[in-house]
Amino acid sequence: MSFWLTTKRVARYGLIGFIRNGFVSLAAIFIMMITLFVIAVLMISGAALQATLQELVGKVDVNVYFTTEASEEQALAIKADLERLPEVAGVEYTSREQALAEFRERHANEQTTIQALDQLAGNPLGASLAIRAKDTSQYAAIAEFLDVRGAETGVISKVNFYQNKTAIDRLSSIIETSRKVSIVAALFLAGASVLIAFNTIRLAIYTSRDEIGVMNLVGAAHWYVRGPFVVAGILYGLISGVVVMLTLYPVAIWLGPPSQAFFGSFNVFDYYVENFPFLFFTIVGTGVLLGALSSFLAVRRYLHQ
Repeated sequence: MSFWLTTKRVARYGLIGFIRNGFVSLAAIFIMMITLFVIAVLMISGAALQATLQELVGKVDVNVYFTTEASEEQALAIKADLERLPEVAGVEYTSREQALAEFRERHANEQTTIQALDQLAGNPLGASLAIRAKDTSQYAAIAEFLDVRGAETGVISKVNFYQNKTAIDRLSSIIETSRKVSIVAALFLAGASVLIAFNTIRLAIYTSRDEIGVMNLVGAAHWYVRGPFVVAGILYGLISGVVVMLTLYPVAIWLGPPSQAFFGSFNVFDYYVENFPFLFFTIVGTGVLLGALSSFLAVRRYLHQ
């Protein structure tokens, strides 16, 4: 018997078994749907959290304030040194004149402040640098570099990293914790899905125990016995994944505007549409993999290795 013919028969018997065990098949599909839906929600909520955290990270920076005696050349030289650091994502320079203009604009309605400023002989503000790191955990290294450069040049008046350190550390902790929680939750759900589907598929195998016993007695190949149940498991996962993706569409439409209002830049529906291929292959692929694995493990007990 050719491999192609055997494969066709195994696939046909798997489909027949899937249809014949209608109630068990529906139970397995329902259980996988719940698991895959939770995984999909976890992925989308994780993306929302990451988008929100990345937006916060973009707003976090370290400011370096120069003394009024520091020349523009000295400030720009330190800016160039910072830009060469691998930890630095960007550096924005504010000159003394620009700092004074921004100060006047911020306090335009405070006449006392403006009058006091006008009575000064010169510009009391120094130039500054706003530094953004590639990762929040890298700000400490940047601050140490600035401490060294400040000691060498004597032109740095203040680095506000230490005032912002608590907020930066808290943000770094949130990012790291969210990553760990997502990984643990995904592994837990995958394990629970395999266990539940394993027991559900065992029920389908139990109903066919006499047929399996006869095939074992006549010397049927292990793949010929195991194959139909693996095919059924794949069908469980495939149908579950497709139904979950279809269910997510109206849910994403409904949650689109509220999610954007809550998270700011993240819209659930936009994420669903833009990442549909990734979501589809991840959810459906996970369902197929879990179904096939559960079936394979469940049927092994009925085969004599």
